[in-house]
Amino acid sequence: MAIDRPAKGAADVVKAPRARMTGAQRRLQLIEVARGLFAERGFEGTSIEEIAQRAGVSKPIVYEHFGGKEGLYAVVVDREMDKLLEMVTASLTQNRSLYRIQQVALALLTYMEERTDGFKILVRGESPGGDGDTRYSSLLNDAISQVEHILASDFDRRGFDPKLAPLYAQALVGMVSVTAQWWLDVREPAKEVVAAHLVNLCWNGLTRLDPEPVLVDSEYKESTQATVHPNLNSSTVDASNDGD
Repeated sequence: MAIDRPAKGAADVVKAPRARMTGAQRRLQLIEVARGLFAERGFEGTSIEEIAQRAGVSKPIVYEHFGGKEGLYAVVVDREMDKLLEMVTASLTQNRSLYRIQQVALALLTYMEERTDGFKILVRGESPGGDGDTRYSSLLNDAISQVEHILASDFDRRGFDPKLAPLYAQALVGMVSVTAQWWLDVREPAKEVVAAHLVNLCWNGLTRLDPEPVLVDSEYKESTQATVHPNLNSSTVDASNDGD
């Protein structure tokens, strides 16, 4: 049986047309590409041409979706803020103080682990206008405000001065945030271990607060009394572990 062969000079293979992305798919692709470039090079160091080239599209396609680099950058930042805020807020809705502290630490570490590029963009704090984007700082302030509310109720119940709650909230959130940024660089130990040690420091400190702390002199001698695990502690922890 004779087999027809393509004429000399004709294409040996007819390629199937490339599947076209929908508008929504293309927009998401551009956001992901831009997120990686903005994290790597910053806003000023990234160009629309580079974004388009990496996405395999022409520059007008990027302009069509976002109006320009500023619009694309704003979308990237907003998406990252929404994701981080969602994770942190969810961690603060539980009704056990110890669990809340643990989940806040884990939420931030998990976000940084899963969306490193996005976190780098938020922490860098760039803005197209050059006046500094403070949205990450605003997020931390929101977390501080919620922790302050939790601590104020706890302090009042335990006979401590609730007016000091803002100071302790700043210290706790700052400790978690700075430690998390350090962990992002070293990536060890595992995030669960880091969270456990953060909680160990936070919780054991909070459950054994001195109501009237003072600075000590050079003759101070540290106590050698063994530390009791918070889950096995006395009524102080039980009271602190009640709902708000």
